Amino acid sequence: MLVCCRLPASVVRRGLHQPLLLSASKATTSLSCRYITSINEIDANNSSQYEIRRSLAHSMERQGRGVFTDRSQLKKAKRIVVKMGSAVITRADECGLALGRLASIVEQVAECQIEGRECLMVTSGAVAFGKQKLTQELLMSLSMRETLSPKDHTRDVSKISKFFGHEAGTLLEPRAAAAVGQSGLMSLYDAMFAQYGVKLAQILVTTADFRNEETRRNLFSTLTELISLNVVPIINTNDAVTPPPKDDDDQHGLNKRQVIRIKDNDSLAARLAAEVQADLLILMSDVDGIYTCPPSQEGARLIRTFAPDMSSHVEFGGIKSKVGTGGMDSKVEAATWALNHGVAVVICNGMQDNAIKTILDGRKIGTFFTEVKSSHLPIETLAENAREGGRRLFHLSPEERAGAINLLADLLISKQSTILEANSADIAEANRRGTEKPLVDRLSLNPSKLKSLSSGLRQIAETSHSNLGRVLKKTKIADSLELRQITVPIGVLLVIFESRPDCLPQVAALAMSSANGLLLKGGKEASYSNKALMNLVSEALDSVGAGNAINLISTREEISELLAMERHIDLIIPRGSNELVRSIQEQSQNIPVLGHAEGVCHVYVDRQADLTKALRIVRDSKCDYPAACNAMETLLLHEDLVKNGSFFLDVCNMLRREGVIVHAGPNLSKLLTFGPTPAKSMKTEYGTLECAIESVPDVEGAIEHILQNGSGHTDVIITEDETTAKSFLSQVDSACVFHNASSRFADGYRFGLGAEVGISTARIHARGPVGVEGLMTTKWVLVGNGHVASDFAEGGPCQYIHQNIPV
Repeated sequence: MLVCCRLPASVVRRGLHQPLLLSASKATTSLSCRYITSINEIDANNSSQYEIRRSLAHSMERQGRGVFTDRSQLKKAKRIVVKMGSAVITRADECGLALGRLASIVEQVAECQIEGRECLMVTSGAVAFGKQKLTQELLMSLSMRETLSPKDHTRDVSKISKFFGHEAGTLLEPRAAAAVGQSGLMSLYDAMFAQYGVKLAQILVTTADFRNEETRRNLFSTLTELISLNVVPIINTNDAVTPPPKDDDDQHGLNKRQVIRIKDNDSLAARLAAEVQADLLILMSDVDGIYTCPPSQEGARLIRTFAPDMSSHVEFGGIKSKVGTGGMDSKVEAATWALNHGVAVVICNGMQDNAIKTILDGRKIGTFFTEVKSSHLPIETLAENAREGGRRLFHLSPEERAGAINLLADLLISKQSTILEANSADIAEANRRGTEKPLVDRLSLNPSKLKSLSSGLRQIAETSHSNLGRVLKKTKIADSLELRQITVPIGVLLVIFESRPDCLPQVAALAMSSANGLLLKGGKEASYSNKALMNLVSEALDSVGAGNAINLISTREEISELLAMERHIDLIIPRGSNELVRSIQEQSQNIPVLGHAEGVCHVYVDRQADLTKALRIVRDSKCDYPAACNAMETLLLHEDLVKNGSFFLDVCNMLRREGVIVHAGPNLSKLLTFGPTPAKSMKTEYGTLECAIESVPDVEGAIEHILQNGSGHTDVIITEDETTAKSFLSQVDSACVFHNASSRFADGYRFGLGAEVGISTARIHARGPVGVEGLMTTKWVLVGNGHVASDFAEGGPCQYIHQNIPV
């Protein structure tokens, strides 16, 4: 079979554009000859310049992007090194290759190559494959000699049993096995990749090739050129000549951060990935990733995200692969080294379907290595600590919980200068990035805000005296059998919030009052403020011995892990933009999400309204804090107020004086010859000094508009007609419905809850501003005296009473 390969640009420019012909069956031996033939027609200087330009181009691209710190960024990986361990490509019975699994991996690599990525493969399996083939030959040889020579020494029963047992492979010379296995392995790869039109090149290396500067330079020059030719290099250690690695076989006198010893294919893959400036290194093993201890041990937990400083929390079992040379400790060492040299790394189970594609889709699989040192504990440990800390809070007395919250309120005042200094750093960074003023306003703290926060926390502290263990219902089931429904914490909460650092102490106080464990993730724009406030929360918790109950999560990668931890997280509460809430709702498939995706709030001004009141309420609803979710986004006017009188002009002029950009709804546009620009949608949450105005025929029209376009958050009617108001309040099905009051009152503090963990538009569990009450659930406690259900069967000695008892 003849194939045509793409030429490097330098060849085409010099007119050498005739296709190079190559026999696919001899790809591994003739590819370098093909290149040598073509390169002879080009002066060495131009070839060198081409390689340098290509290397520099990729280097500049890498420097502009930096090492990936989040799984979602892996979609952008262009140059990928895939290392497959022996256990991945060989069968469990060690009697041949796992052809189906290998074919799947080849297909994924081929698809990556075809779609424009640059792939290199480091493959194990030559020794294992060779041992399997030679073992079969050895057994056949022994059987033949036994038949031809009855007096042969191999008649010894113990020897025959030994050779035919699992120990046969251990008697084979590994270097001989590698020599036999390598050719067969490459032939198989060649046939598989040929199905996709992808060309291969085989490169065998030894440790000496990396120690000698000339051979090292030649090696990576060859790899660079192969990549430019759209060829997939398949690299392996030349185990036919390489001696086994020794513990003291290191490169003395060299910085270990700069040099990694090539002792197995994991370290080889790491070195290659760094040298070719790969974006991603995928180390495929026969386990799902890095565990806190050997997976076979009880309590072993998979670490989804691994930072180099977490090594002390991992216990390695010292057990190596049955068919390979490396263990998990060598993989972690190789992965950490590659990460230190700018290569993102994922260690995954190569036996999982579509592992490579799943990784490149940014989805969670295996263990992702990141340089971001968010915490010194695995994320699972933080979640477990939160649950244990929440239980500690639950067993405290109400006075102790209240005392911890009051201490936090005191610290907000006494350490005000520290908080404001951190907040100033966040604001300076936001201004440097050109952040819009409304968002900077949400970010900023001041003495007045801190005083208000402190006051709200003291309200929350008061609720701690009566919220938990409260009996909601009591029923006498039968004589001496009493049932009670009591309030208890939900468990562990995950609260994700953006911009507003004042959310952190509010939510922390609510969790402390309700005895819930809590994991907090604030926006990076408030990182300095959040850390300063979290230090105060920790100090308050330490005063009652519950320091682990609340933890601050630093990275987005940790959030993606938590969203799949339904065994650790009981409720997720996002506070922020529509995009944030929707993203969390989409990613969390098994954990309930409490919140609202949109805050499209309406104010309806009826024809019976007090227009002076109306102007004040409209102004406050829109202009007091336009970035808040309870700010007015659409003003509905009774059509009489548009057609008659001056109110329409008055309200438009007032909004414009406040800097509000006004848009007209479709009905209003029809009534006006000249007017505001048409609104693109009546379902828009602007979140800035911008709103829509629409005309409706009556209160029923306003109700219908809200039902069609509202988000179920907060809606307001302004009218002096009580009948009209009652109709609006009963028919508008939103979490908050107000009469003659600003929409800005939809707030936990203003409702007297002390603060809110968020505002929910859900219809199950809590709705509206969610305070302490919304962070509790109930359990049923039944107290009997030897009662059994069978006694209540027909004709039995007991009967149900079901009598309600006053609480």
